[in-house]
Amino acid sequence: MTTGLIPGGQTPDPRPASTRAPHQRGDLTGQGALHVDDRPRSSVITARAAASFEPVGRSVATARSFVRDTLQGWGFADIIDDAVVLTSELVTNAVVHAGTHADVLCLRSAEGVRIEVSDRYPEREIPLQGSLATMGSPDREGGRGLQLCAAIAGRWGVEYTPTHKQVWFQLDLPDRPVGTRTAGPSLPAALLPLADSRVRVAVVQIDRTGAISAWNEDAEELFGYTADQVTGKPLTDLAAWPHTPGTSTGIVEALQLSRWEGSYGIRGSNGRVTPVYASHLRVRDTDGEPSTVCLLVRDHERAVLQTPSRLPASDTTTGSDGQSTDPFEVFIGSPAPDDLDGLLQRTVERARDMLDADSAFLLLATDDETELEVRASTGLPSARQRFARVPVEAGPGRYGSARMPAVHEDLLAVPGAVPLLNGTGMRSVVTVPLKVEGRLTGSLGVAAEAAGRYSNEEALRLQFAADRIALAVESARLGELERLRRGSLSFLVEASDLLAGTLDRDQTLALMAQMTVPTLATWCAVYTIADQASDPYLSYVLHEDEELIDGIKSLLSKIAPPDPVPTPGARVWAAPAAAAHDAALRSSMRSLGLTGGPTHQVSSGIGPTLATASAVGGETVVLPLVARNRVIGMLTLGKPTDEHFRQEILELAEDLSRRAALALDNARLYSERTAISQALQRSLLPPETPKIDGVEVEVIYRAAGEGNEVGGDFYDVFPIRDGVYGFAIGDVCGTGPNAAAVTGLARHALRLLAREGLSGPAVLERLNSAILDEGARSRFLTLLYGEMRPQEDGSAELKVVCAGHPLPLRLRQDGTVEAAAEPQPLLGVMEDLELYEQTVTLDPGDVLLCVTDGVTERREGTRMLGDDGLADVLTTCTGLTAGAVAARIMRAVERFASDAPSDDMAILAMRVA
Repeated sequence: MTTGLIPGGQTPDPRPASTRAPHQRGDLTGQGALHVDDRPRSSVITARAAASFEPVGRSVATARSFVRDTLQGWGFADIIDDAVVLTSELVTNAVVHAGTHADVLCLRSAEGVRIEVSDRYPEREIPLQGSLATMGSPDREGGRGLQLCAAIAGRWGVEYTPTHKQVWFQLDLPDRPVGTRTAGPSLPAALLPLADSRVRVAVVQIDRTGAISAWNEDAEELFGYTADQVTGKPLTDLAAWPHTPGTSTGIVEALQLSRWEGSYGIRGSNGRVTPVYASHLRVRDTDGEPSTVCLLVRDHERAVLQTPSRLPASDTTTGSDGQSTDPFEVFIGSPAPDDLDGLLQRTVERARDMLDADSAFLLLATDDETELEVRASTGLPSARQRFARVPVEAGPGRYGSARMPAVHEDLLAVPGAVPLLNGTGMRSVVTVPLKVEGRLTGSLGVAAEAAGRYSNEEALRLQFAADRIALAVESARLGELERLRRGSLSFLVEASDLLAGTLDRDQTLALMAQMTVPTLATWCAVYTIADQASDPYLSYVLHEDEELIDGIKSLLSKIAPPDPVPTPGARVWAAPAAAAHDAALRSSMRSLGLTGGPTHQVSSGIGPTLATASAVGGETVVLPLVARNRVIGMLTLGKPTDEHFRQEILELAEDLSRRAALALDNARLYSERTAISQALQRSLLPPETPKIDGVEVEVIYRAAGEGNEVGGDFYDVFPIRDGVYGFAIGDVCGTGPNAAAVTGLARHALRLLAREGLSGPAVLERLNSAILDEGARSRFLTLLYGEMRPQEDGSAELKVVCAGHPLPLRLRQDGTVEAAAEPQPLLGVMEDLELYEQTVTLDPGDVLLCVTDGVTERREGTRMLGDDGLADVLTTCTGLTAGAVAARIMRAVERFASDAPSDDMAILAMRVA
């Protein structure tokens, strides 16, 4: 999220005139027409705040906080709730439904506040006529934001540009008497706030840089510094700034707001911190230079500066018009947020305001009611507490009796009574249960920094409110749970499809990580285990911020991997967070020179180290990857600093880990079997082709079928004795592994028999007998076998036997092509064969081409290359080398048909040099 805040001044419309579209307006005639104001927006803008939000689900909550903090800083508490509700709906439309960035602009004027929400999906439209019902019902997602604008906003509209769609609404401030911000009733003197005999108001002015430029006499009296001692110093040197209840604002940000009001401390000259209540006002001088005027009083005299809080909602159920009012709406306000997070956040804010508290929190019970899960808070470090779990019945403290209201006047007297408030500075607290039909569904609490703030009377008031909202909260929780379950099923179906679509181990690891980040976790790491005797190995790391991946990978490689425990379910792994904390601490100490080492050598590495520590500093869980009763790895999921996992997310991650484990093991088995198959197939291929003096030899081999290196076709060129070489090219019936088995038998038998000194016909007759001995596994075989003897005159003498194989072709230097042998019976069919050999003499420059039927039977529809087509191609190869001849023949075969070859192919070309 990126934000900007520019108080004061006139803000022109940033859009060029050519792109400004008129407001979309509905037909104002007829009952129920869209009421969209057509008046131009005010030209005098006194403050402006802008922010941009990424298209992710969590941006909706961030946008609500941005608008809430902005309007609170401007002092517009009366319209915060309505503004947050409308912004939440419009930002949801942009980042969730439209899937684009959402730009939020808040403009303050004398008339009220205008908020503009722009998305980058300009094609979306709204109806220009008709009743509000046509825009969608409250049960539908589409159109509900516009319906709420029509119901709540004083004015609203939609504007289009070629690249953006902007929905704006304006909320007018309540009418007040001229010059009056707020007023209270007349009170007896005994009921007035208590103050010292003389109320001192320190006036401190802070310039643009945050330094003190003015310091009055009351400031000197309150804090002990003279004006000369503090002028020019940053206010942050004196301020003891706690977490501001209800906002996430620090002192630097507070000084930039147009208006701010709250408590903090000032360190006096005696070293003590004086609690003060302050009111900040951002102003500018005549030259346009901004500064902040701070009025400060002692904290117990806050009534001097504090804006009176609004009166709490009445407990009555009858409105001023005599009609019955829903008690739930009395507490929450109307309209109530329609999402669970918004409802819970509204609840804690109203509970805090109702009891004038500094913080409030709400926990929901788990399904088994044994734990309470933090779901909303205000005035507390919510990032650290969100989704944290607290046992209900464990220990003697507050949550041992979560089913009853409880009041603690001072938590210092009962340490750990409310674990959620440990280390927050809260002293007094009141908590009440949320119950539906006698069943514990949650707990609501408010707390204050001062002790003794609450009694049984406040507990009864809070319990009354809790009883009014318990049913609505439970209904919203069940609805969210149902949506989460539906989303989980959809997520698992998609994950299963993706994991089943690959058998590559590395791709499976990448898919596992990409499906978990950022849907389930902020970062993840996958450990794999090769076998039972191997240690876990860090195989893959992913973070939603790619710049942090290397740092996390380096950190995890330095610590021992988690134990490969086969117990199902997620277990917490504290080692990464501890290691990251230690690394950050050591880097910080070295940068400060506290370890005795030079500081300049490590200062550049502090940023990445601290970023890594923040990334892995939250909760880390490990889920075993178990497949076929064996732990094959671990899936590690992590959150950034002080964040926790929801139980529903862990259950979803456990389901995903089971599917991922099986997919990873399948990929492993496939890789192993592929490696075995390839090793066996390579063993059937002949070794390198021997060098024959005066003869060029080239072989091209293509096996049909994906992943096959050897099929039913085979070739071989080998030495028989000095000056004599054997060559063979054959085709076993069929393709694939079964044919490859006969291929191995034929090739090895040929070598053995030929080296025994047998003639060509004798070699093939014995091979025929060996094939028939295979019985049912035997397959018939076509084979061209020959012996080559280079001659002293440069020619080569060949003795050839062609047993049922396509005839070899001889290419002469003059371009004529002729068969170099006669056809004879194939092998593996008849026991008694009468074969004979033929002698062929190749003159220098002649080429002998031998192919299998995968070449000659190449088809395109009814057309077939055939022997004649092969001879035509060979006639174009005059003068080419053996390698060029083989390559030209293969190109011609591939171009003859568009489909992939369905049969094995082998080409053997021999040329006498």
